Amino acid sequence: MITPATLTDDVFAHAFETLLLERHDAVALVRLNRPKALNALSLELTTELSQALDALERHPDIAVVVLTGSEKAFAAGADIKSIKDCGFMDVYDSDLISSTWERLTTCRKPSIAAVAGYALGGGCEIAMMCDFILAADTARFGQPEITIGTLPGAGGTQRLTRYVGKSKAMEMVLTGRMIDAVEAERIGLVSRVIPAAELEAEALATAKKIASFSRPIVMMAKEAVHRAYETTLAEGVRFERRLFHASFATQDQKEGMAAFAEKRPPQFKNR
Repeated sequence: MITPATLTDDVFAHAFETLLLERHDAVALVRLNRPKALNALSLELTTELSQALDALERHPDIAVVVLTGSEKAFAAGADIKSIKDCGFMDVYDSDLISSTWERLTTCRKPSIAAVAGYALGGGCEIAMMCDFILAADTARFGQPEITIGTLPGAGGTQRLTRYVGKSKAMEMVLTGRMIDAVEAERIGLVSRVIPAAELEAEALATAKKIASFSRPIVMMAKEAVHRAYETTLAEGVRFERRLFHASFATQDQKEGMAAFAEKRPPQFKNR
């Protein structure tokens, strides 16, 4: 069990049951690891993911998190076998989903979903909780909950609608139809489609590029983009303007602009 008192470096040495963690300079690669279940999102997996993100958030040398799965499946959905016999009070009392799944949505450090294979149901929803999605050309996305007598419960009706619009989201939710990576990029669900063999390397390269910039400024930029989904345009622009003004109180703004003027690479100190 990872606790707040655990040294942050220990997260990479910790023996998780359902995750594999790797450190690549300032980037943490978190791999969902339930291969026999196509990375179905069990309570154990989502709890461990929440614990790992807590530790990575505190880690002073980690700037970006990449979340991925296997070649066959990012995550094929919730672990249906573990919840099929639950009643209302079981899921309500345990606060199913809210209690563990949503740690990604509160992570201040940037997160990238690198998706190959199936990202269905909860898998699609977990990917959408990341800041953006890079998809292998083998990726398949969908919200098939309607086919098993329920509806998306981890943001599938809400984030998907915001990302792709009402008509496309409504079709996916009401029919359970899967879409491929090309369609996912066309409708704005994913930012780029990458050959499957190159997905992990490209995701790490993208994460390292983000990690090379000023970390406080990156977090401000992330916060500003997220605000666009939470408020009116006028309030969002006002929020952006204040963060822009605030950036001038940082050492990294001074260094970045001085480096630009002097035609040299900046040396950010994350201050």
